[in-house]
Amino acid sequence: MTATSFNSIQLQQTALTPVNQPLALKQGQVFHGTIKQLFPDQMAEIQVGNQKLIAKLEVPLKAGDAHFFQVTGTSPQTELKVVTGPMAQTTSPTQQMNQLLESMNLPKSTEMQQVLAHFMKAQIPISKEQLIQAEMWLKALPEGISKADALLALQRMVELKMPMTNDVFQALVNGQKTAGMSATMDAFAQLLAKDTVLTENLKQNLLQQVQAIAKPFDVETGSLMLAKSIEILSNSAGSISERLQALNVLKDAGVLPQQATLQNWSTLMANNTKTTQANSMHQAGQIIQTILTAKPENTAQLIEQLKSWTTSQNLLTNEQKQQLNQIIDRFSQLPPSKQALEVFAKQMQEHLIKAFAQNTPERLFTQDSNGLSTKDQLLSLLKHEIATPAQNEASMRNLVKVGIESPQPMIQQILTQADAHVQSSMDSKAMEHALKTVLKSLGISYEASLANKSADLQSIAHQLKPQLHTLLQEVQVTPQLREAAEMLMTRMNGMQLASGESGHQHQLIMQVPLEFFGKKMDATLQWNGRMKDDGKIDANYARILFYLQMESMQETVIDMQVQNRVVTVTIFNENFDIIPLAEPLKAALKIGLAEKEYQLSGVFIKQFEKAKPEKMTAVVEQQEGHSGVDFRI
Repeated sequence: MTATSFNSIQLQQTALTPVNQPLALKQGQVFHGTIKQLFPDQMAEIQVGNQKLIAKLEVPLKAGDAHFFQVTGTSPQTELKVVTGPMAQTTSPTQQMNQLLESMNLPKSTEMQQVLAHFMKAQIPISKEQLIQAEMWLKALPEGISKADALLALQRMVELKMPMTNDVFQALVNGQKTAGMSATMDAFAQLLAKDTVLTENLKQNLLQQVQAIAKPFDVETGSLMLAKSIEILSNSAGSISERLQALNVLKDAGVLPQQATLQNWSTLMANNTKTTQANSMHQAGQIIQTILTAKPENTAQLIEQLKSWTTSQNLLTNEQKQQLNQIIDRFSQLPPSKQALEVFAKQMQEHLIKAFAQNTPERLFTQDSNGLSTKDQLLSLLKHEIATPAQNEASMRNLVKVGIESPQPMIQQILTQADAHVQSSMDSKAMEHALKTVLKSLGISYEASLANKSADLQSIAHQLKPQLHTLLQEVQVTPQLREAAEMLMTRMNGMQLASGESGHQHQLIMQVPLEFFGKKMDATLQWNGRMKDDGKIDANYARILFYLQMESMQETVIDMQVQNRVVTVTIFNENFDIIPLAEPLKAALKIGLAEKEYQLSGVFIKQFEKAKPEKMTAVVEQQEGHSGVDFRI
């Protein structure tokens, strides 16, 4: 297989240890170094790779000679023992290794020699215990893991002083994979669906998140179904049968309460007198509650708040805002009374329900300044309780589920039309939305979110990774499901461990299992860049690689390099038939980049074997951060 792995990039990146930091040594480590200068009392300056250290030698040596050294002490000063004699110019790497293995009483197995050769070349200190452990892991690599990937994982463990445990090793080697996440997710989902041992609550929560990952546009499909159902319900001149079907599907999905009827479905909310703080009027439902609970003597202040909210609401058209302001103006001319407030609330609610339902198809991926969509506003007007966006998303997925199971032809038609509209609405904003949805549902870095005081803990708890933690702590779990969950957890942990920073240099790795309308693919992003002195990402420089596994195009790698805001894109694929397909898209890419103040230098399409090794070595040391360029394109 000619696929690009992370190795082709990682092997050419600078060492993880910054040059300006002193080399940190631990007792028992061995390394290869050259004596640069000698000082009194057997002190010497020794070069190790691109770094130098001052250490005390057990025996006098000659400047210029290269040796293998072992650390015998670190306090109060570094003390070194010479493990091998000076390396002559004619000494081969194999001879050097054999001398070291003999002096340290280590086995001369193929795996041990491979580990030692790798660390010799990288000039990284490693202890005898680490060598023995590394040899064991290399001998028992799981299927699908190459020795090159394993050696890179070992190097990262040693350099970053990670625990030398099997869990960390497996996470790192799996985190470097550019494919297989979808298969891992599918295997887990199939076992979970058949499981009869887990508690029903945990199983349903897990299934819900798996569904959110597998069907990232189900929420939008449900939003369109909601809007269309409300449109049918609101049409008093429409067929009673169709209006009842629309009512029942919303009741079955839990969007409307069971006591809702054709006559009262839109007034149930208005009858709810739950109090709402005026300073938290974000949802339309809160607006209605504020009107209902307002005191007649506070009418002037209420009108000011309503007009301010209407002006700021980007989910409404200008015409709809004018109509709302007309309703508000008419109310302001009435004598203040409780009855006037109730009539006013009913008028506002009916108008807002109609407006948000009408706008849903054109604002499918649009949110207001508070992160709310038309579906969130609609649900706030229909439900008694104020729900979180996560709860609203669950309601929409449930609505799609009810629609799929419905035997009614009209409901099936609404579902089909909603699916078709979502497909026709696919653009860069939709793709960004899908990626964010999947990443949020996975919860790969949920631990970091917990540190945010304003984080929605309930939403975080429902993400997949924290729920996998819960599952793995359960006693009653079948061995097969536990193994599948552990594999999935290993892949997620691997992404975190493979990502990281070293000084100003940063690396981020994300793998996202995507499914769009029956088409599955693994999308892996590897970003390398730098942080500026103020701690912010420098958007002028970056190197971003996308590894895509797609059903039609098969394996595709996109190498995007940003140098001083000039973008060069190289696409690697075995099929040259994609060249004419890509040509019309270049103009759109150029315009999209220009809108973000980037300049497109060129788009090149090349085959893997002929071009990839040459291009993948380009300009690694000038990778310097970005701010979401990949999504903004």
